[in-house]
Amino acid sequence: MDIGLEPFVAIILVTQFRKTLKNEGIRNDWNQYLLYALWAAIAIMCLGVSFDHLKIFAFLGHFLVFGLVALPFKRDEFKTDRPIVNAVLPAVVVAFFSDVIKLLFINFYNNYNSFFDSATWFAILWFCAMWFINRRQNKVLELERKRRRDEEEQNRMMAAMKVNLESEVKQRTAEITQQKEELQQALAELKSTQAQLVQQEKMASLGELTAGIAHEIQNPLNFVNNFSEVSIELLDELKEGVFRNLPDDIREEADEIMNDITQNLTKINQHGKRADAIVKGMLQHSRATTSKKESTDINALADEYLRLSYHGLRAKDKSFNAAMKTSFDPNIGNIEAMAQDLGRVLLNLYNNSFYSVAEKKNLLGEGYSPTVSVSTKHVKLPSGSSAVEITVADNGMGIPQKVLDKIYQPFFTTKPTGQGTGLGLSMSYDIITKAHNGELTVETAEGEYARFVITIPVANI
Repeated sequence: MDIGLEPFVAIILVTQFRKTLKNEGIRNDWNQYLLYALWAAIAIMCLGVSFDHLKIFAFLGHFLVFGLVALPFKRDEFKTDRPIVNAVLPAVVVAFFSDVIKLLFINFYNNYNSFFDSATWFAILWFCAMWFINRRQNKVLELERKRRRDEEEQNRMMAAMKVNLESEVKQRTAEITQQKEELQQALAELKSTQAQLVQQEKMASLGELTAGIAHEIQNPLNFVNNFSEVSIELLDELKEGVFRNLPDDIREEADEIMNDITQNLTKINQHGKRADAIVKGMLQHSRATTSKKESTDINALADEYLRLSYHGLRAKDKSFNAAMKTSFDPNIGNIEAMAQDLGRVLLNLYNNSFYSVAEKKNLLGEGYSPTVSVSTKHVKLPSGSSAVEITVADNGMGIPQKVLDKIYQPFFTTKPTGQGTGLGLSMSYDIITKAHNGELTVETAEGEYARFVITIPVANI
């Protein structure tokens, strides 16, 4: 190979290496180093032409080419250029050994000059063949790179679309979840309203029925009560009047008969009044509520009916006394409730508590201190909503466990005959659970205490 071709080989290699860096998108110091190598190849070519008799420029060209040939085997960023290096390597080796032998063994070179010429032509043909093959491979590689870039771009676009779709799905899911919660809340409110309407309609129908029955029963019942009282008064007058003029033996026998009649009339009067109380309780229990929910101060309502119940019992029995304890949460404020109906519930619970402690006081005597307490507080329900909790407790007789499941049944009572209708707790349970969508629960230990807990859900406290 002629010495003038070495710089051209260097220029070809430098150009190919820089193209590789560009195609791979690599930006580093080697791009600048290759530019220096390009200038060096041009300088060696110019100096070699000007000073053809100086062999130093030829060997400088060899060293430059050897450095470039070694580059793809030392640096990973140029490893794709190994085919082009393999193409020029035979020519570079033949040229180098030709120059070395020509310099050191000129006679040997002249004797075998044809051999070196053949080797040079073989290297040139090898270079052309490999260059052609390399170009075809480069085209294939370029197509592969383009396909890979297209796939990467497509994957990037698909990833972006996936992110957008996921965002839209999340947004849509959030909207659907919100709509579902709103529909569930609306359904719950609808069911609550429906239950209240059904209860009101049922109570209205029952009220009409019991009102008619009460009219039919009330008149004869009044006659029974009134005439029993009048008959007792007439018997008393008879004892004080005509009865005194009878002979002793007849008066003694008549006295026994009149005492029996008086006792019978007294029992008739007592049971008549009990029947009257039952009829009035039925009317009150079955009466359709006309209350509407309004802003209500629960603390004031609970305290007011506690005093009302206590003083009402004191008016009937001056010897009755009991301690009253209150613990009201000042942060509750006003809530939406049916104040009149809720007051009836509290009054019934207070009356039962005062009755229970009075019975225990009669049983235990002075060593016992009757106490009725009421408290209010703000609580969180398991569903996460807010509620007001009203607790009415006493240290009275408690409720036997065997009857605990029956206390909310109409006409069931643990009080002695004549002292309870059995409608108070039944009415209270309906008002709390159906009219207020709340709960009425009881905790008790027979002979120790009873505690009723009213829980009323509220929107805001």
